[in-house]
Amino acid sequence: MALLFGNLMGVLSVILYFINTVFWVIPIVILSFLKLIPIKIWRTGLSYLLDGCATSWISVNNFNQHIFSRTKVEVTGVETLTRDDWYLVIANHQSWVDILILQRVFNRKIPFLKFFLKRELIWVPFLGIAWWALDFPFMRRYTKSFLAKNPHLKGKDLETTQKACEKFQTKPVSIMNFVEGTRFTTEKYRRQSPSFQHLLKPKAGGMAFVLSAMGDQLHKLLDVTIYYPQGSPSYWDFVCGKVRTIKVHVSVTPISDLLQSDAFAKDYFENSAQRVLFQRWLNSLWTEKDNKIEQLSMER
Repeated sequence: MALLFGNLMGVLSVILYFINTVFWVIPIVILSFLKLIPIKIWRTGLSYLLDGCATSWISVNNFNQHIFSRTKVEVTGVETLTRDDWYLVIANHQSWVDILILQRVFNRKIPFLKFFLKRELIWVPFLGIAWWALDFPFMRRYTKSFLAKNPHLKGKDLETTQKACEKFQTKPVSIMNFVEGTRFTTEKYRRQSPSFQHLLKPKAGGMAFVLSAMGDQLHKLLDVTIYYPQGSPSYWDFVCGKVRTIKVHVSVTPISDLLQSDAFAKDYFENSAQRVLFQRWLNSLWTEKDNKIEQLSMER
């Protein structure tokens, strides 16, 4: 009976997620087309309205979780956050549930979370224009082989992304990046010749690209550690209420501290020595995160 009840709660939760998503997608898509009108003040006003729609969508999703999942999320380190600041958010990645938890933890505490997307995704029907209207930054990355054949385009990918991010000079933003590049699995962990006890190896390229494109605009780095005491859950486990507790710790660091350190320089992609320094700094950050997860696992 308990299993049947849990599955019923899961079905009802998924239905509510679906209804809520459809409800908010409609106005977001309509406003997206209105945002095509090339008047700066018009677009700026619509951007705030669109972010409000996305924030409301998350609020209803959080209400859904309180009703059906009833998962307790223990959070530390968010006391000083504000919606009027510019953030780079990084986190370890274990499950699709991570995104729901990050949205739950940060909703109405910082600006709506946005991800860097490949430029090709702008052509995805409806979603592409919605992402554009929600000011998700689209990036263009040229391969080494392409640049070898077209050397005149060297640096243009970063220049294009920087131009796309100009809108964030006056509008606060939170940029999200999963530094490991993929979700944690035991198989992936073993293939990497483990350097950490609980984490995959961090990849510096994505974070370095964000900092190179937006470092002067971002104010604070939010390093998020997510720990599931019962083990990494599936989405279905979460909506059925099988995940009793999730622990989240947020560490806040001024971006200026990083930009002024030896670990970072604008020539990251051209300077192999700089890449080594930045990767070394990121590995040390991941070591601290690994220790934090071990500490959280020992707490009752």
